Amino acid sequence: MNSRLTAQVSYKAHSAVPALPAGGVIGLIAPAGPAELDLTLATQWIQARGYQLHVFPGVWEKDGYLAGADATRLRDLHDAFEDDSIDAILCMRGGYGSPRLLDGIDFERLKRHPKPFIGYSDITALHLAITRYAGFVTFHGPMLNADLLGDKQAPTESSLLDMLSGRQGPQLAHPAAFPLTTVAPGVACGRLLGGNLAMICAMMGTAFELDADDIILFIEDVNEPLYRIDRFLTQLRLAGKFAGLRGVLVGDVAGVDREALIRLVGQTFEPLGIPVLAGWRSGHCDPNLTLPMGALVSLDADRQQLVLEQCVVSINNHKA
Repeated sequence: MNSRLTAQVSYKAHSAVPALPAGGVIGLIAPAGPAELDLTLATQWIQARGYQLHVFPGVWEKDGYLAGADATRLRDLHDAFEDDSIDAILCMRGGYGSPRLLDGIDFERLKRHPKPFIGYSDITALHLAITRYAGFVTFHGPMLNADLLGDKQAPTESSLLDMLSGRQGPQLAHPAAFPLTTVAPGVACGRLLGGNLAMICAMMGTAFELDADDIILFIEDVNEPLYRIDRFLTQLRLAGKFAGLRGVLVGDVAGVDREALIRLVGQTFEPLGIPVLAGWRSGHCDPNLTLPMGALVSLDADRQQLVLEQCVVSINNHKA
């Protein structure tokens, strides 16, 4: 294991990152799978929203199911953080391969240059690692190809840009067209952590596994049948990851019958006596709402509300 990780560091509080300023530069990286980039379309989309685009070299590469060699993808990750002209880092897509980078990341370099980092799915591995070892908030949110250029419906775009710019208020709005389900009542406060359920389980037994003490657990997934969702949840329970949970926020689990999922979630978490809210539109879904990983939040399952209890970005050294 990377000698930098021999000390059992795990941040229990996560700092805000500098906000994405008007006219700021968004760095595009591909730390997981490859994808075709329409540079003209991407540039037009970014510039139309008042920002600039910088594409890192690995975006153009392909190595089977990976976007370039591990060394290339790791270099782009480090370079995107260390380049102070880059104001935010957006992932091209998920797929496969992010975990291959984890034991090569120099988290001290990331800590010296905190900035918004955005992605989901396979990128969950990087969210878990960065929040654990670098100690700043990251953003489980839409990626360039499938989401932003994929013309996903509102509030996918505004949820992301409001969060990164500091325009987001304390309460995270959820579109009324997609009803939420209170699986278990109650109110709880804790760090919001998690992401793709399969990836959370894949990280178990490593130095990058989920630190689940006093958290609001967020989970989502795609293309996994109900019995595998059951298996994943059972793995986390048997590993002791439910013992310290404060609450659970269930995002989109694409391809699974909603009623059957709610029943499984209830069977799994109701014995814990913690609030559980399901149906949050974050993950492999349309719209895809941005969530701040590592941020202190309050989950009110009765009122079906999620509220920020800390600043997630800072503007001119003033929190927003």
